[in-house]
Amino acid sequence: MTLSIPQPADTRNLVITRVLDAPRHAIWRAWSDPEWLKVWWNPKPGTTDVIALDLQPGGAFHTRVQGPDDDRSEHIGCFLEVIPHARIVFTSMLTAGWRPAIPPLAFTTLISLSDYALGSCCTVQVIHQDETTREQHEKSGFFEGWNTAISQLEEVACTLR
Repeated sequence: MTLSIPQPADTRNLVITRVLDAPRHAIWRAWSDPEWLKVWWNPKPGTTDVIALDLQPGGAFHTRVQGPDDDRSEHIGCFLEVIPHARIVFTSMLTAGWRPAIPPLAFTTLISLSDYALGSCCTVQVIHQDETTREQHEKSGFFEGWNTAISQLEEVACTLR
């Protein structure tokens, strides 16, 4: 279910909040295990290769995805903060070991998990340097892609209860 939330106070941010029918520990497992991440990360029928998933500050986050039209992209970044079962923060502006990067799209992503009724609340907030970059990210399919991925995350997490 998608919650109705007010527009973010900072217009450079994109935000999605969803209530998921799965406990936080299962959502965390789907996020933190490369074998499960590759199942839900890229909207199907696309595929994902998890190159690196080092869930610690300074750790590498690197996925290679292939879409249904054979379009390919890599997501390379660095984890900034990891609080098990509660929060993941990563950025495209750095690579493993805090090495500076020059990404095609600069952003920082904050994933927050909390308990909600019999399931969990998952908020994805992506912050950008400016409104132009946010608009570019939004037009590239941010909401459609993330909402599909979150639905796939929920499906995987339901099997991991």
